[in-house]
Amino acid sequence: MTELDHQTPVEACAGCLDRRTVLRGAGAIGAAAAGVGVLAACGSSAGQAASSAASQAVGSATDAAKNAVKSAQVPVGGGKVLTDAKVVITQPTSGQFKAFSAVCTHQGCIVADVSGGTINCGCHGSQYDIATGAVKRGPATAPLAPKSVKVGADGITVT
Repeated sequence: MTELDHQTPVEACAGCLDRRTVLRGAGAIGAAAAGVGVLAACGSSAGQAASSAASQAVGSATDAAKNAVKSAQVPVGGGKVLTDAKVVITQPTSGQFKAFSAVCTHQGCIVADVSGGTINCGCHGSQYDIATGAVKRGPATAPLAPKSVKVGADGITVT
């Protein structure tokens, strides 16, 4: 009788060893950060379902939080780049808020900042108008895509 004969055969759960290692190293950090203490056991569909449901709930809350900004964070004549949401919010004139895709139309970089009345891409120097998203200086030739803006008591939400 070998040492493994009285334990779970390695062949029956060989994939679990690698999965456990991955979950301990990376998945556990993500789950802990999301406030989720569920790690799926080998072959546990209940654990996997709970983990999937928790991930979806965290994703929805994160999406809403990524796109909400306080009005005071967006200066008049300037703007704020939300890198994770790939959105830039501007305030061309007092109380007038605009939003655009933060993905530069030249080669897909995320724009770096908003200053001097333009949305600026740090990769190749393209500049866009803060009121319209139109190209003010290339190499980009197409404007930034506009986004819908909702200003409420909780701040500015982009959809």
